Amino acid sequence: MQTKALIKRLGTIEEELSAIKLSVENGRLPDLHPSRQLSAINLVQYLHIRRKNIVGLQDKLHGMGLSSLASSESHIHHQVQEIMLRLGHSFGKNRLNSCNALWAERHLQQNAGILFGEKSTDSSLPIMVTLDSNSHLHEKAISSLLKKGMRIARINCAHDHSDVWGKMVELVKTAENETGIHCKIYMDLAGPKFRMNLVKHGKITKKFKIEHGERILLTETREEAENVPGKCIYCQIPGITSFIKKGCVIMMDDGKTEAMVTGETLTGTEITISRISGNPQLKTGKGINFLNTIIPIDSLTHDDIKALDFVKKQADLVGYSFVRTVDDLKQLHQHLYAGNAEKAPALIIKVETPESVINLPELLLYAMRYPQFGVMIARGDLAVEIGFERMSEIQEEILWICEAAHTPVIWATQVLEQLNKTGVASRSEITDAYKAAQAECIMVNKGNHTPLVLDTLRDLIQRSHRHHFKKRYEMQGLGIARNFKFSTSGK
Repeated sequence: MQTKALIKRLGTIEEELSAIKLSVENGRLPDLHPSRQLSAINLVQYLHIRRKNIVGLQDKLHGMGLSSLASSESHIHHQVQEIMLRLGHSFGKNRLNSCNALWAERHLQQNAGILFGEKSTDSSLPIMVTLDSNSHLHEKAISSLLKKGMRIARINCAHDHSDVWGKMVELVKTAENETGIHCKIYMDLAGPKFRMNLVKHGKITKKFKIEHGERILLTETREEAENVPGKCIYCQIPGITSFIKKGCVIMMDDGKTEAMVTGETLTGTEITISRISGNPQLKTGKGINFLNTIIPIDSLTHDDIKALDFVKKQADLVGYSFVRTVDDLKQLHQHLYAGNAEKAPALIIKVETPESVINLPELLLYAMRYPQFGVMIARGDLAVEIGFERMSEIQEEILWICEAAHTPVIWATQVLEQLNKTGVASRSEITDAYKAAQAECIMVNKGNHTPLVLDTLRDLIQRSHRHHFKKRYEMQGLGIARNFKFSTSGK
Protein backbone atom coordinates (compact mmCIF):
# COMPACT_ATOMS: atom_id res chain seq x y z
CA MET A 1 0.00 0.00 0.00
CA GLN A 2 2.82 2.40 0.83
CA THR A 3 4.41 1.83 -2.59
CA LYS A 4 1.12 2.49 -4.40
CA ALA A 5 0.55 5.66 -2.39
CA LEU A 6 4.06 6.87 -3.17
CA ILE A 7 3.66 6.15 -6.89
CA LYS A 8 0.36 8.05 -6.86
CA ARG A 9 1.91 11.06 -5.10
CA LEU A 10 4.96 11.04 -7.35
CA GLY A 11 2.73 10.48 -10.40
CA THR A 12 0.84 13.69 -9.65
CA ILE A 13 4.11 15.59 -9.36
CA GLU A 14 5.45 13.99 -12.55
CA GLU A 15 2.34 14.97 -14.51
CA GLU A 16 2.71 18.57 -13.33
CA LEU A 17 6.39 18.63 -14.34
CA SER A 18 5.56 17.11 -17.73
CA ALA A 19 2.94 19.80 -18.31
CA ILE A 20 5.56 22.48 -17.57
CA LYS A 21 8.01 20.85 -19.98
CA LEU A 22 5.41 20.71 -22.77
CA SER A 23 4.35 24.30 -22.15
CA VAL A 24 7.91 25.64 -22.46
CA GLU A 25 8.58 23.50 -25.55
CA ASN A 26 5.43 24.97 -27.12
CA GLY A 27 6.72 28.52 -26.72
CA ARG A 28 5.45 29.51 -23.26
CA LEU A 29 8.83 31.20 -22.70
CA PRO A 30 9.63 32.97 -25.98
CA ASP A 31 13.09 34.06 -27.14
CA LEU A 32 15.01 31.39 -25.23
CA HIS A 33 18.43 30.68 -26.68
CA PRO A 34 18.36 27.09 -28.07
CA SER A 35 21.17 26.01 -25.72
CA ARG A 36 19.14 27.21 -22.73
CA GLN A 37 15.79 25.49 -23.27
CA LEU A 38 16.46 22.45 -21.10
CA SER A 39 17.83 24.72 -18.39
CA ALA A 40 14.73 26.92 -18.51
CA ILE A 41 12.45 23.88 -18.26
CA ASN A 42 14.39 22.47 -15.30
CA LEU A 43 14.41 25.83 -13.50
CA VAL A 44 10.64 26.26 -13.76
CA GLN A 45 10.08 22.63 -12.75
CA TYR A 46 12.35 23.00 -9.72
CA LEU A 47 10.59 26.20 -8.64
CA HIS A 48 7.25 24.41 -8.99
CA ILE A 49 8.43 21.67 -6.62
CA ARG A 50 9.84 24.22 -4.17
CA ARG A 51 6.50 26.00 -3.92
CA LYS A 52 5.33 22.91 -2.04
CA ASN A 53 6.31 21.37 1.26
CA ILE A 54 7.31 17.79 0.44
CA VAL A 55 9.22 16.93 3.60
CA GLY A 56 6.86 14.04 4.42
CA LEU A 57 7.36 12.57 0.95
CA GLN A 58 11.13 12.98 1.27
CA ASP A 59 11.18 11.17 4.62
CA LYS A 60 9.25 8.21 3.18
CA LEU A 61 11.53 7.95 0.15
CA HIS A 62 14.61 8.20 2.31
CA GLY A 63 13.28 5.52 4.64
CA MET A 64 12.90 3.17 1.67
CA GLY A 65 16.51 3.71 0.62
CA LEU A 66 15.51 5.82 -2.40
CA SER A 67 16.52 9.29 -3.50
CA SER A 68 14.73 11.88 -1.39
CA LEU A 69 15.03 14.43 -4.24
CA ALA A 70 17.67 16.31 -2.25
CA SER A 71 20.68 17.35 -4.35
CA SER A 72 18.54 17.00 -7.50
CA GLU A 73 18.28 20.71 -8.28
CA SER A 74 19.90 20.34 -11.68
CA HIS A 75 17.68 17.49 -12.96
CA ILE A 76 14.52 17.42 -10.84
CA HIS A 77 12.07 15.92 -13.39
CA HIS A 78 14.39 13.09 -14.41
CA GLN A 79 15.00 12.27 -10.74
CA VAL A 80 11.26 11.96 -10.04
CA GLN A 81 10.95 9.63 -13.05
CA GLU A 82 13.90 7.49 -11.93
CA ILE A 83 12.36 7.03 -8.48
CA MET A 84 9.08 5.98 -10.05
CA LEU A 85 10.92 3.43 -12.21
CA ARG A 86 12.54 1.96 -9.07
CA LEU A 87 9.06 1.63 -7.57
CA GLY A 88 7.86 -0.39 -10.56
CA HIS A 89 6.17 2.31 -12.64
CA SER A 90 6.74 2.26 -16.39
CA PHE A 91 6.89 5.15 -18.86
CA GLY A 92 6.10 5.20 -22.53
CA LYS A 93 8.80 5.51 -25.16
CA ASN A 94 10.76 8.80 -25.03
CA ARG A 95 8.97 9.91 -21.86
CA LEU A 96 12.12 10.22 -19.74
CA ASN A 97 13.41 13.78 -19.47
CA SER A 98 16.80 14.07 -21.19
CA CYS A 99 18.02 16.54 -18.53
CA ASN A 100 19.61 13.92 -16.28
CA ALA A 101 22.32 14.29 -13.64
CA LEU A 102 25.23 13.65 -16.03
CA TRP A 103 23.95 16.06 -18.70
CA ALA A 104 23.23 18.76 -16.10
CA GLU A 105 26.68 18.50 -14.51
CA ARG A 106 28.44 18.63 -17.88
CA HIS A 107 26.31 21.56 -19.04
CA LEU A 108 26.97 23.59 -15.89
CA GLN A 109 30.71 22.90 -16.07
CA GLN A 110 30.72 23.81 -19.75
CA ASN A 111 29.02 27.12 -18.99
CA ALA A 112 31.47 27.79 -16.16
CA GLY A 113 34.43 26.96 -18.38
CA ILE A 114 33.31 29.42 -21.05
CA LEU A 115 32.81 32.20 -18.49
CA PHE A 116 35.77 31.69 -16.17
CA GLY A 117 38.20 29.50 -18.09
CA GLU A 118 38.79 25.78 -17.85
CA LYS A 119 39.77 24.37 -14.46
CA SER A 120 43.36 23.15 -14.24
CA THR A 121 42.28 20.13 -12.14
CA ASP A 122 39.02 18.60 -10.95
CA SER A 123 39.68 19.97 -7.45
CA SER A 124 40.37 23.56 -8.45
CA LEU A 125 38.16 26.60 -8.92
CA PRO A 126 38.84 29.80 -10.87
CA ILE A 127 39.66 32.64 -8.47
CA MET A 128 38.82 36.26 -9.26
CA VAL A 129 41.11 38.92 -7.77
CA THR A 130 40.27 42.61 -7.50
CA LEU A 131 43.11 44.73 -8.87
CA ASP A 132 44.16 47.76 -6.84
CA SER A 133 45.67 50.71 -8.67
CA ASN A 134 47.79 51.49 -5.59
CA SER A 135 49.35 48.12 -4.84
CA HIS A 136 48.99 45.74 -7.79
CA LEU A 137 49.94 47.81 -10.77
CA HIS A 138 53.25 46.25 -11.67
CA GLU A 139 53.99 43.28 -13.87
CA LYS A 140 55.63 41.01 -11.28
CA ALA A 141 52.68 41.32 -8.92
CA ILE A 142 50.21 40.27 -11.62
CA SER A 143 52.43 37.37 -12.72
CA SER A 144 52.69 36.18 -9.12
CA LEU A 145 48.91 36.22 -8.73
CA LEU A 146 48.47 34.23 -11.94
CA LYS A 147 50.92 31.58 -10.73
CA LYS A 148 49.01 31.31 -7.45
CA GLY A 149 45.63 30.72 -9.06
CA MET A 150 44.13 34.00 -10.27
CA ARG A 151 42.16 33.29 -13.45
CA ILE A 152 39.97 36.40 -13.58
CA ALA A 153 41.19 39.95 -12.93
CA ARG A 154 38.48 42.24 -11.56
CA ILE A 155 38.47 45.95 -12.32
CA ASN A 156 35.99 48.03 -10.32
CA CYS A 157 34.67 50.87 -12.49
CA ALA A 158 33.52 52.70 -9.35
CA HIS A 159 37.17 53.73 -8.94
CA ASP A 160 39.75 55.38 -11.17
CA HIS A 161 39.10 56.01 -14.90
CA SER A 162 39.65 54.49 -18.31
CA ASP A 163 43.38 55.39 -18.45
CA VAL A 164 44.03 53.44 -15.25
CA TRP A 165 41.75 50.59 -16.35
CA GLY A 166 43.67 50.40 -19.60
CA LYS A 167 46.95 50.13 -17.72
CA MET A 168 45.51 47.30 -15.62
CA VAL A 169 44.39 45.41 -18.73
CA GLU A 170 47.77 45.92 -20.40
CA LEU A 171 49.63 44.57 -17.36
CA VAL A 172 47.37 41.51 -17.21
CA LYS A 173 48.04 40.80 -20.89
CA THR A 174 51.79 41.20 -20.35
CA ALA A 175 51.69 38.84 -17.37
CA GLU A 176 49.71 36.34 -19.46
CA ASN A 177 52.43 36.33 -22.11
CA GLU A 178 55.16 35.96 -19.49
CA THR A 179 53.53 33.09 -17.58
CA GLY A 180 51.57 31.37 -20.34
CA ILE A 181 48.51 31.45 -18.05
CA HIS A 182 45.29 32.84 -19.48
CA CYS A 183 43.36 35.39 -17.43
CA LYS A 184 39.88 36.78 -18.08
CA ILE A 185 39.05 40.47 -17.56
CA TYR A 186 35.97 41.19 -15.45
CA MET A 187 34.75 44.78 -15.13
CA ASP A 188 32.19 45.87 -12.53
CA LEU A 189 29.85 48.69 -13.45
CA ALA A 190 29.55 51.01 -10.45
CA GLY A 191 25.77 51.34 -10.46
CA PRO A 192 23.89 53.77 -8.20
CA LYS A 193 25.94 53.11 -5.09
CA PHE A 194 24.75 55.48 -2.38
CA ARG A 195 27.69 57.04 -0.56
CA MET A 196 27.97 59.51 2.28
CA ASN A 197 29.51 62.96 2.12
CA LEU A 198 30.14 64.61 5.47
CA VAL A 199 29.82 68.24 6.52
CA LYS A 200 30.47 69.64 9.99
CA HIS A 201 29.55 73.21 10.92
CA GLY A 202 29.25 74.11 7.27
CA LYS A 203 32.63 72.68 6.18
CA ILE A 204 33.40 69.55 4.20
CA THR A 205 35.17 66.93 6.32
CA LYS A 206 36.53 63.43 5.74
CA LYS A 207 35.17 62.04 9.03
CA PHE A 208 33.52 62.92 12.30
CA LYS A 209 32.82 61.14 15.55
CA ILE A 210 29.32 59.97 16.44
CA GLU A 211 27.53 58.90 19.62
CA HIS A 212 24.59 56.62 20.33
CA GLY A 213 21.37 58.65 20.28
CA GLU A 214 22.99 61.56 18.45
CA ARG A 215 20.83 63.38 15.90
CA ILE A 216 22.29 64.23 12.49
CA LEU A 217 20.68 65.82 9.46
CA LEU A 218 20.53 64.19 6.02
CA THR A 219 20.26 66.38 2.91
CA GLU A 220 20.41 65.91 -0.86
CA THR A 221 22.97 68.56 -1.81
CA ARG A 222 26.23 70.02 -0.58
CA GLU A 223 24.71 73.50 -0.57
CA GLU A 224 21.96 72.39 1.81
CA ALA A 225 24.47 70.60 4.03
CA GLU A 226 26.72 73.66 4.31
CA ASN A 227 23.81 75.64 5.77
CA VAL A 228 23.38 73.17 8.64
CA PRO A 229 25.01 74.45 11.87
CA GLY A 230 25.93 70.98 13.22
CA LYS A 231 26.81 67.62 11.68
CA CYS A 232 25.26 66.71 8.35
CA ILE A 233 25.37 63.95 5.74
CA TYR A 234 24.52 64.71 2.14
CA CYS A 235 23.76 61.99 -0.37
CA GLN A 236 23.51 63.25 -3.93
CA ILE A 237 20.46 61.31 -5.03
CA PRO A 238 17.67 63.47 -6.47
CA GLY A 239 14.59 63.27 -4.27
CA ILE A 240 16.19 60.96 -1.67
CA THR A 241 14.69 62.80 1.31
CA SER A 242 11.19 62.45 -0.15
CA PHE A 243 11.55 58.65 -0.49
CA ILE A 244 12.64 57.91 3.07
CA LYS A 245 9.96 58.18 5.72
CA LYS A 246 9.90 58.36 9.51
CA GLY A 247 10.86 54.96 10.93
CA CYS A 248 13.07 54.02 7.96
CA VAL A 249 16.23 52.19 9.06
CA ILE A 250 19.52 53.42 7.58
CA MET A 251 22.71 51.35 7.57
CA MET A 252 26.08 53.02 7.03
CA ASP A 253 29.58 51.71 6.30
CA ASP A 254 28.54 48.12 5.47
CA GLY A 255 26.18 47.95 8.42
CA LYS A 256 28.70 49.06 11.07
CA THR A 257 26.46 51.99 12.03
CA GLU A 258 22.67 52.02 12.17
CA ALA A 259 20.35 55.01 12.32
CA MET A 260 16.62 55.66 12.10
CA VAL A 261 14.72 58.47 10.43
CA THR A 262 13.09 60.31 13.31
CA GLY A 263 11.67 63.45 11.73
CA GLU A 264 11.82 66.35 9.29
CA THR A 265 13.20 69.85 9.77
CA LEU A 266 13.30 72.93 7.60
CA THR A 267 16.88 72.12 6.59
CA GLY A 268 16.78 68.34 6.11
CA THR A 269 15.73 64.90 7.30
CA GLU A 270 16.64 64.08 10.88
CA ILE A 271 18.23 60.71 11.61
CA THR A 272 19.16 59.32 15.04
CA ILE A 273 22.13 57.01 15.60
CA SER A 274 20.70 53.79 17.08
CA ARG A 275 23.67 51.39 16.96
CA ILE A 276 27.44 51.68 16.58
CA SER A 277 29.71 48.70 15.95
CA GLY A 278 33.42 49.29 16.26
CA ASN A 279 34.96 52.71 15.73
CA PRO A 280 32.38 55.43 16.61
CA GLN A 281 32.85 57.58 13.53
CA LEU A 282 31.57 58.09 10.01
CA LYS A 283 33.77 58.55 6.95
CA THR A 284 33.13 60.29 3.65
CA GLY A 285 32.75 57.85 0.76
CA LYS A 286 31.38 54.97 2.80
CA GLY A 287 28.17 53.33 1.63
CA ILE A 288 24.71 54.11 2.95
CA ASN A 289 21.73 51.75 2.61
CA PHE A 290 18.05 52.57 3.12
CA LEU A 291 16.28 49.43 4.31
CA ASN A 292 12.72 48.55 3.29
CA THR A 293 12.70 51.58 1.01
CA ILE A 294 12.39 51.42 -2.77
CA ILE A 295 14.24 54.32 -4.35
CA PRO A 296 13.20 54.72 -8.01
CA ILE A 297 16.60 55.19 -9.61
CA ASP A 298 18.01 53.42 -12.66
CA SER A 299 20.44 50.58 -12.00
CA LEU A 300 22.37 51.70 -15.09
CA THR A 301 23.74 55.18 -14.44
CA HIS A 302 25.09 57.80 -16.82
CA ASP A 303 28.64 56.96 -15.67
CA ASP A 304 27.99 53.25 -16.36
CA ILE A 305 26.89 54.01 -19.92
CA LYS A 306 30.08 56.02 -20.48
CA ALA A 307 32.19 53.20 -19.02
CA LEU A 308 30.56 50.66 -21.36
CA ASP A 309 32.49 52.09 -24.33
CA PHE A 310 35.70 50.85 -22.69
CA VAL A 311 34.16 47.72 -21.16
CA LYS A 312 32.80 46.39 -24.46
CA LYS A 313 36.26 46.64 -26.04
CA GLN A 314 38.36 45.21 -23.20
CA ALA A 315 36.29 43.01 -20.90
CA ASP A 316 35.39 39.33 -21.14
CA LEU A 317 32.78 39.69 -18.38
CA VAL A 318 30.73 42.65 -17.17
CA GLY A 319 29.18 42.83 -13.70
CA TYR A 320 25.82 44.60 -13.47
CA SER A 321 25.44 46.21 -10.06
CA PHE A 322 22.23 46.72 -8.07
CA VAL A 323 20.01 44.80 -10.48
CA ARG A 324 16.39 44.71 -9.32
CA THR A 325 14.07 43.74 -12.18
CA VAL A 326 14.01 42.40 -15.73
CA ASP A 327 13.62 46.00 -16.91
CA ASP A 328 17.11 46.68 -15.56
CA LEU A 329 18.47 43.84 -17.71
CA LYS A 330 16.63 45.14 -20.75
CA GLN A 331 18.17 48.56 -20.24
CA LEU A 332 21.71 47.17 -20.07
CA HIS A 333 21.19 44.88 -23.05
CA GLN A 334 20.20 47.86 -25.22
CA HIS A 335 23.68 49.28 -24.65
CA LEU A 336 25.72 46.10 -24.21
CA TYR A 337 24.54 44.38 -27.38
CA ALA A 338 24.33 47.44 -29.59
CA GLY A 339 26.60 46.82 -32.56
CA ASN A 340 28.49 43.51 -32.63
CA ALA A 341 26.66 41.36 -30.06
CA GLU A 342 28.96 38.38 -30.70
CA LYS A 343 31.93 40.24 -29.21
CA ALA A 344 30.07 41.73 -26.25
CA PRO A 345 31.28 40.65 -22.79
CA ALA A 346 29.24 38.02 -20.98
CA LEU A 347 26.81 39.36 -18.40
CA ILE A 348 27.21 38.69 -14.67
CA ILE A 349 24.04 39.50 -12.72
CA LYS A 350 25.03 40.78 -9.28
CA VAL A 351 22.50 39.78 -6.64
CA GLU A 352 22.84 42.46 -3.96
CA THR A 353 19.34 43.86 -3.38
CA PRO A 354 16.21 42.31 -1.83
CA GLU A 355 14.42 42.83 -5.17
CA SER A 356 17.08 40.85 -7.07
CA VAL A 357 16.61 37.95 -4.64
CA ILE A 358 12.83 37.96 -5.03
CA ASN A 359 13.04 38.38 -8.81
CA LEU A 360 15.93 35.95 -9.37
CA PRO A 361 13.87 33.39 -11.36
CA GLU A 362 12.61 36.06 -13.77
CA LEU A 363 16.12 37.52 -14.11
CA LEU A 364 17.54 34.09 -14.97
CA LEU A 365 14.79 33.29 -17.48
CA TYR A 366 15.24 36.63 -19.23
CA ALA A 367 19.02 36.18 -19.38
CA MET A 368 18.49 32.77 -21.00
CA ARG A 369 17.81 34.45 -24.32
CA TYR A 370 21.61 34.82 -24.47
CA PRO A 371 24.03 31.88 -24.57
CA GLN A 372 26.27 32.83 -21.66
CA PHE A 373 25.75 34.63 -18.36
CA GLY A 374 26.44 34.10 -14.68
CA VAL A 375 25.40 35.28 -11.23
CA MET A 376 27.45 36.89 -8.49
CA ILE A 377 26.33 36.65 -4.87
CA ALA A 378 27.51 40.14 -3.88
CA ARG A 379 27.27 39.53 -0.16
CA GLY A 380 28.36 42.98 1.05
CA ASP A 381 25.36 45.13 0.18
CA LEU A 382 23.04 42.11 0.15
CA ALA A 383 23.82 41.27 3.80
CA VAL A 384 23.18 44.86 4.83
CA GLU A 385 19.92 45.02 2.90
CA ILE A 386 18.39 41.71 4.01
CA GLY A 387 20.01 41.43 7.44
CA PHE A 388 23.14 39.53 8.43
CA GLU A 389 21.11 36.84 10.19
CA ARG A 390 19.42 35.86 6.89
CA MET A 391 22.54 35.90 4.73
CA SER A 392 23.50 32.25 5.19
CA GLU A 393 19.99 31.07 4.27
CA ILE A 394 19.65 33.36 1.24
CA GLN A 395 23.05 32.58 -0.28
CA GLU A 396 22.19 28.88 -0.08
CA GLU A 397 18.85 29.47 -1.84
CA ILE A 398 20.62 31.42 -4.59
CA LEU A 399 23.05 28.54 -5.10
CA TRP A 400 20.16 26.04 -5.38
CA ILE A 401 18.21 28.10 -7.89
CA CYS A 402 21.27 28.86 -10.03
CA GLU A 403 22.16 25.15 -10.05
CA ALA A 404 18.61 24.43 -11.25
CA ALA A 405 19.24 26.94 -14.06
CA HIS A 406 22.71 25.44 -14.80
CA THR A 407 24.06 28.95 -14.23
CA PRO A 408 27.61 29.47 -12.86
CA VAL A 409 27.89 31.42 -9.60
CA ILE A 410 30.61 33.71 -8.25
CA TRP A 411 30.89 33.74 -4.44
CA ALA A 412 32.00 37.28 -3.59
CA THR A 413 32.69 39.84 -0.86
CA GLN A 414 34.79 39.53 2.30
CA VAL A 415 36.26 36.13 1.43
CA LEU A 416 39.25 35.74 3.81
CA GLU A 417 39.18 39.51 4.27
CA GLN A 418 40.88 39.57 7.67
CA LEU A 419 43.63 37.32 6.32
CA ASN A 420 44.04 39.67 3.36
CA LYS A 421 44.33 42.74 5.59
CA THR A 422 46.35 41.39 8.52
CA GLY A 423 47.95 38.12 7.42
CA VAL A 424 46.01 36.19 10.08
CA ALA A 425 42.67 34.49 9.34
CA SER A 426 39.75 34.15 11.73
CA ARG A 427 38.16 30.74 12.33
CA SER A 428 34.82 31.87 10.95
CA GLU A 429 36.22 33.16 7.66
CA ILE A 430 38.05 29.88 7.07
CA THR A 431 34.70 28.09 7.43
CA ASP A 432 33.08 30.62 5.10
CA ALA A 433 35.78 30.14 2.47
CA TYR A 434 35.38 26.36 2.71
CA LYS A 435 31.66 26.84 2.02
CA ALA A 436 32.49 29.07 -0.97
CA ALA A 437 33.79 26.01 -2.83
CA GLN A 438 30.15 25.19 -3.68
CA ALA A 439 30.25 28.01 -6.25
CA GLU A 440 31.94 27.91 -9.66
CA CYS A 441 34.22 30.89 -8.95
CA ILE A 442 35.41 32.74 -5.83
CA MET A 443 36.19 36.46 -5.69
CA VAL A 444 38.68 38.01 -3.29
CA ASN A 445 39.15 41.71 -2.72
CA LYS A 446 42.30 43.77 -2.78
CA GLY A 447 44.62 43.58 0.23
CA ASN A 448 48.21 43.47 1.41
CA HIS A 449 48.30 39.66 1.68
CA THR A 450 46.55 38.56 -1.53
CA PRO A 451 49.19 35.90 -2.46
CA LEU A 452 48.69 34.29 0.98
CA VAL A 453 44.91 34.41 0.47
CA LEU A 454 45.25 32.59 -2.86
CA ASP A 455 47.45 29.88 -1.32
CA THR A 456 44.93 29.41 1.50
CA LEU A 457 41.96 29.33 -0.87
CA ARG A 458 43.53 26.74 -3.15
CA ASP A 459 44.20 24.49 -0.14
CA LEU A 460 40.65 24.92 1.20
CA ILE A 461 39.08 24.25 -2.21
CA GLN A 462 41.08 21.04 -2.63
CA ARG A 463 40.10 19.87 0.87
CA SER A 464 36.45 20.74 0.26
CA HIS A 465 36.32 18.84 -3.03
CA ARG A 466 38.18 15.87 -1.54
CA HIS A 467 35.71 15.46 1.33
CA HIS A 468 32.61 16.90 -0.28
CA PHE A 469 29.44 14.86 -0.17
CA LYS A 470 25.82 15.58 -1.00
CA LYS A 471 23.83 16.62 2.03
CA ARG A 472 20.19 15.64 2.34
CA TYR A 473 18.10 18.82 2.43
CA GLU A 474 14.48 18.86 3.45
CA MET A 475 12.35 20.72 0.93
CA GLN A 476 10.34 23.15 2.98
CA GLY A 477 8.53 25.76 0.90
CA LEU A 478 11.12 28.12 -0.61
CA GLY A 479 10.40 31.85 -0.38
CA ILE A 480 11.87 32.73 -3.78
CA ALA A 481 9.83 29.94 -5.41
CA ARG A 482 6.55 31.03 -3.80
CA ASN A 483 6.90 34.45 -5.40
CA PHE A 484 7.33 32.92 -8.87
CA LYS A 485 4.15 32.24 -10.86
CA PHE A 486 4.12 30.11 -14.01
CA SER A 487 0.97 29.13 -15.89
CA THR A 488 1.10 26.19 -18.28
CA SER A 489 -1.99 27.55 -19.99
CA GLY A 490 -0.20 30.73 -21.07
CA LYS A 491 -2.66 32.96 -19.22
